Amino acid sequence: MSWLSRLVERRILAARAKGALEGLKGEGKPLPDRPGDAFVDPGEAAGFRIMAEAGALPEEIRLKKRIEAARADLAAITDPAARRAAQRDLAELTMRLAMAEEARRKFLRG
Repeated sequence: MSWLSRLVERRILAARAKGALEGLKGEGKPLPDRPGDAFVDPGEAAGFRIMAEAGALPEEIRLKKRIEAARADLAAITDPAARRAAQRDLAELTMRLAMAEEARRKFLRG
């Protein structure tokens, strides 16, 4: 378990002890499935969510959103030249995401 996972777990337990997690929207329901979350540790996902709610969106999440939008745009493009350009942009975004994920993994390993 990473240090971030332990930190998130401690904060969740403290909030639960204070009763801050009672009556929240979606209480008692499973968490929604999100594309890409299967490759992120649940503690890191919670940390990303907390950061997003505080307005500090991690680069990985920004890139995932841009990739999702680029894929939707690509599906609508019919012109071959425009399609190649969109595929090139999507490949670059995907590469940048892989680099950001690898940098996070190296940082967390110490």
